[in-house]
Amino acid sequence: MALLSLLHILVPVYWLGGDLGAFYSAGFLVDPKRSVQERMLALTILNNIDMAPRTMLILALPTGLLLAREKGWLLMPWIVVFAVWLGALAWLGIAWALHLRHGASMQGLRRADLAIRWAVVAALMVAGGLGIAHRVQMPLFIALKFLILGGAILLGLLLRRLLGPLFPPVVEMRKSGVSTPESDRVIAGVIARTRPAVVMIWVLVLAASLLGLARPG
Repeated sequence: MALLSLLHILVPVYWLGGDLGAFYSAGFLVDPKRSVQERMLALTILNNIDMAPRTMLILALPTGLLLAREKGWLLMPWIVVFAVWLGALAWLGIAWALHLRHGASMQGLRRADLAIRWAVVAALMVAGGLGIAHRVQMPLFIALKFLILGGAILLGLLLRRLLGPLFPPVVEMRKSGVSTPESDRVIAGVIARTRPAVVMIWVLVLAASLLGLARPG
């Protein structure tokens, strides 16, 4: 039980730590005083560090469900917990495959990852809503944590959309070896627009952690 609790506690630790590292690395990416080589290195570091929060987002639900079952907060058969873990590990494999490999051959996995995220958001929102409405028996803090995790995944989907315009100027800068005032403006603008969503994710992760410690209801 202690090991399981530690594992679930490490989820927000590595989530927030990785996000802070990625946030800091982004500052070097947008700095026009840095060489293109330095900025590309910052982007590589950012992408690699960002796999920590991506991994923790996926592991938050299975570790939380297993802990809630063991603590007696949620009554569910083992087959459900097993199915959630199996699905989460498959999703994690997809996420890492997309990180390690690129190109048109990965389009199918990208669509699968996107579909999984929307399905998980829907399931979390429904479960949280049913819990708050007392249609399903669960403590209030569990229902709220379902909603918070769903909100965090939604914000992650928003971040993907906001980051879309970042890639053309970055690819061009990498190919040419030089940056232009226009590419610098686009890159800086994209990073600036993502910051509110990133900070909101931090707030949600901290709120979920506080609920887990306070356990209201």
